[in-house]
Amino acid sequence: MSADSVVVTGIGLVTPAGIGVEENWQRILAGHTTAATDKALEGLPVQIACRVPSFDTALLGLKNPWQWDRYAQFALLAARQALADAGLEARQWRDESRVAVIIGSGAGGTATLEQQHALLLSEGADEISSLTLPMGLLNMAAGQVAIELGARGPCLAPCSACASGASALGMAKDLIDRGVCDVVVAGGAEAPITPLYVSAFARMRALSANPDAATASRPFDAQRNGFVIGEGAGVFVLESAAHARARGARSRGRLLGYGASADAHHVTTPHPQGLGARLAMQGALRDAGIESAEVDYVNAHGTSTPGNDVVESRAIAEVFGSRMPVSSTKGVTGHLLGAAGAIEAAYTLLALEHGQLPPTANLRDPDPQITVDLVRAAPRRQPIKVALSNSFGFGGQNVSLVFAP
Repeated sequence: MSADSVVVTGIGLVTPAGIGVEENWQRILAGHTTAATDKALEGLPVQIACRVPSFDTALLGLKNPWQWDRYAQFALLAARQALADAGLEARQWRDESRVAVIIGSGAGGTATLEQQHALLLSEGADEISSLTLPMGLLNMAAGQVAIELGARGPCLAPCSACASGASALGMAKDLIDRGVCDVVVAGGAEAPITPLYVSAFARMRALSANPDAATASRPFDAQRNGFVIGEGAGVFVLESAAHARARGARSRGRLLGYGASADAHHVTTPHPQGLGARLAMQGALRDAGIESAEVDYVNAHGTSTPGNDVVESRAIAEVFGSRMPVSSTKGVTGHLLGAAGAIEAAYTLLALEHGQLPPTANLRDPDPQITVDLVRAAPRRQPIKVALSNSFGFGGQNVSLVFAP
């Protein structure tokens, strides 16, 4: 199939920036951070997080929502939004065996596992819930969404740390390109704001130690000192162009290219020359069949950590040149780990759709080591024909995605 054979017909977003695409996009353009002191983290080394606002399990309409871990609840709500946006209905498939679900996650049902482990220690093995594994396993968001939708094609749950959601979209493209599926519901989900995860990241000094929540997440800033942990889900409906055309569906854009690589360097530190990041971006360009000069904007992984931001920006400059417009939306949402790649891919598509580059929130004093054209202070209006989204994860796992209108 040709590189433009995969189209996005639906997007669902459940993030700290809001529930739904429009609410998310307005908050991202405004550049208003969602970070706040979190009562659930009281007494821990870091007490700042980015929560999904006004999330209520009643939104799901489930008979027993308590049987779903929070990350799977996010995934289901985002999947339903994406389906509605695409003009599709669950279980109303022409051929359910050609409908796949791919939901990536870095942590899975960590809240369930932590709670049940605490119960094991305090009350004993007989008190552990029989639902511990059906709620806590890493593949359960994908499994639950497939059951909900009646999708009988491949059901996959990639785990590539903070690149998981982007990996899911790339795998979806592969399934459609190979002719295995007509429709793939793909994305990422995460609910990691738990004592264990926050404490573990804090011990690694990966989280921002800034006591001011309003400025804690500040990608590319000279004073950045770590990321702010977040939660949520982003889900796409992707279809073959022929399938979308046959049913008269609107296309929100095309997924042109997918590139993946490994740093093969260190479990937490990026390759110092950005080798893996560069390979992923170059791979995505090759898959898309385009040259680097054709790309108009890069949505960076941009974590607000000292290591990533410098290395990534240098890799971007090597591939695209120092004049490439770059921004990170993590100043608004924080870092959603395994969900980040799908959510930021959605923001990249929205930038293409609206001809607006989102600003990097809280970027006041750009790090002089960063030489790309950082979008800051306000959205930048300009025509965009092609954009690339980066996602990198612990273990040195890198994914880049290329989108076009």
